[in-house]
Parts: sequence; C-alpha cells; structure tokens
Amino acid sequence: MKTRRLGKTGYEISEIGLGCWQFGGDFGPTTDDTSRETMRAATEAGVTFFDTADVYGGGRSERVIGGYLKEVDGLTVATKLGRNGEIYASDFGYDMVRAHLEQNCENLGVECVDLIQLHCIPTERLREGDVFAVMDRLQSDGLCKNWGASVETIEEAQICLRHEGLATLQIIFNLFRQDAVWELFDDAKKADVGIIVRLPLASGLLAGKYSKDTDFAESDHRNYNRDGAAFSVGETFGGIPFEKGIDLVEGMRGMLPPDVPMAQSALRWILDHDAVSTIIAGCSSARQVQSNARASEMAPLPTGLHAQLKDYYQKSVRPSIRGGV
Repeated sequence: MKTRRLGKTGYEISEIGLGCWQFGGDFGPTTDDTSRETMRAATEAGVTFFDTADVYGGGRSERVIGGYLKEVDGLTVATKLGRNGEIYASDFGYDMVRAHLEQNCENLGVECVDLIQLHCIPTERLREGDVFAVMDRLQSDGLCKNWGASVETIEEAQICLRHEGLATLQIIFNLFRQDAVWELFDDAKKADVGIIVRLPLASGLLAGKYSKDTDFAESDHRNYNRDGAAFSVGETFGGIPFEKGIDLVEGMRGMLPPDVPMAQSALRWILDHDAVSTIIAGCSSARQVQSNARASEMAPLPTGLHAQLKDYYQKSVRPSIRGGV
C-alpha cells in the first residue's frame, strides 16, 4: 500500500482508506463482529486511515472503531459532526459544536481526535463563516489536532478553502463526478489542503455488479434515499437516477481494462489525480477491502483513456446528475 500526505496535517496515510458509514447499519443490517473483521482485513492490507461520523448508526460506527483502536497502533481516524438534528438546526455556535465534538471523543475513546470534519452543514452557515472561527478555537482547546469539511458541492468546497485553518476537504469524486479536476484541485494544492474522496464507486454503481433488478435492504440509503427523500440526493449513486446509472455503467464498461475488476479501475482513475490524498471506500467484508487495496498497486491508466472517460462524462453522465456538482 502506497501512502500520501494529507495536506497540512502532515499525516502520511494510505492511498486507500476505509469509509465506515456501513458500520452503523446504514447499508443494511450488520454486526459489530463483521465490522471488526473488516477493520482487521483493512489494517492487514496496509490501510491506515479510517473515516466515520457521529450520525453513522447514532454513534455505533465511532464506538466500534474506538474499541478497535485499543487493539492496534498507527491508525489515523477522521470523524465528523454537524448532521445530527440538534446541531444542524442550530447556528453552530462554540458551545454547541464543542458539546458534539466532546461526544465524538467519547465515542472513539480518545481525548483529542486526529481530524474532525464539518459534516455537510448548511451552505448558509459556510457562507457566514463564523463556524470556521469556532473550529480554530476548538483546535486551540486541544479537542482536535486538525479540522476540515465534508461538502456536497464544489461551490461549498471553494467557500471552505478561503479559511486558512482548513486542513482537508472531503468531496464526492468519481468517474460519475469529475468536475473537481478542473474546478477545485489546483486551488486545493495551492492551499495545501488534503483531498479525501468519498463515494468513489457512486454507492457501488461503479463496481459494475448491479442490475436494474437489484434490491437493497429497507434500512439501506440506496433504497430509502434513492431520490433524496432523507438527505441530499447527491449522496446516493452520485445523484444519478439508479436505472440511468446502470445504463451509464454499461456504456463505460468497454472503455476500461477488461482484465481488471471495474471497481479497481475506478479507484485507480481517482488515484491518478495527485491532488487526492486518500480514497475512503466503504467495505462490508474482508474480500472487498483486499480488492480495493490492490488499486494502489496498479499502474496509472493511459492518458488516452483519461481523455476518453472525460469526454464520456461531459457528454453522457453529467447531464443526469441531480443535487449539484
């Protein structure tokens, strides 16, 4: 597993990280034992970066990671706050944010988190900017070593980049969401802000294993949020209507190397962009972790293929995105 620097945090972390949303049960029923097996497989594959949030299973994901942290060393853990109903409806004042960050710490069993991220908070709060001073203060208080933001759109990312204390940006970036290449990455590199990529496979679409008949569990966001009923539609299948996404995957399949699993090629495409620090791929099994990790070993995709995939995105994919880019 190769490593990259996570912006101004200075952390050297694995190119492939582990997204831990699924540990909360939001991708269907799961057990803590399965989550621990997945984490063990990840560390055995060289993964050193885990990403979670307080709302994943109401703290369940953080707590199972906290238990694992007692068994291993050398992990960097990022978590998030801001999507809990109480704080989301507030003005993100110091006392409110501090109380939620203290809960993050308690769930993880730490006194200070490696990286805390604002979790897709309202755009108007980002524009106002007061919350960034709050995050600077909490870092000075010693409750977090670094802070960043997880955002829905490039517009929100650009707002966050104006603030010097920002260390990382977590964005949706994949073969179905490519705009960051020409609208964000150069600015992030100039600011020494690390890019954490989430939804690298567009909620599994880009693994190329679904069909239009695929069913998802009732508790799976790919079922209940398919059209944005619960939160931003862009967080599920990258904002692409599911059936349309299946068609787009089939149109792309023939462009990618036939002897490599589609998911690995999709991850390799992301890693070919040097602004990216790490990819947090959600995995629910040891096999998935090991397969994703192999993308770090692959050679970069050919320049001509990159050009072909960009053209396909702009002409065929981008017009179908809902929820902003």
